[in-house]
Amino acid sequence: MNAYTHIKHGFEPVFDENSQILILGTLPSVKSRESAFYYGHPQNRFWRLISRLLGEELPVTTAQKTEMLLRRHIALWDVIAECDIIGSSDSSIKNVTPTELSVIVDNSKVKRIFANGGTAKRLYDKYQKEKCGMDIVLLPSTSPANAAWTMNKLENAWSKILEILE
Repeated sequence: MNAYTHIKHGFEPVFDENSQILILGTLPSVKSRESAFYYGHPQNRFWRLISRLLGEELPVTTAQKTEMLLRRHIALWDVIAECDIIGSSDSSIKNVTPTELSVIVDNSKVKRIFANGGTAKRLYDKYQKEKCGMDIVLLPSTSPANAAWTMNKLENAWSKILEILE
């Protein structure tokens, strides 16, 4: 039997005053919490996808990932600051405390917010849309649990972020 664990996010958002888009996940997975950075599960396709879309080499270290995002004006954070969860299962999330998105929105040039998956969108709409005052654009999840989406299909769907960055 899997038990609920109370999780606090644990690491800071990636952004600077030049960030133009904000990509929101739900909450760091077990693997991401172990590596203390976003999309740390080796099967998560986020870093491969973003580097491919941007025509960049695949970043390996946290510093390389952060540098690429900031240089390309991409902010990255999650919808949840803390919650109760079983493992990394988004469907088990309860007792949510949302992150404070104004930290990014008020201190950057973010024009559009994107959700990495349906749970991130649903939680944003529930807890943050009204306060933030911006709609969120749903993108298919890069999680290995979303195996129905091939890398090519993800790339096609996620290419809409380039419209804002160009």
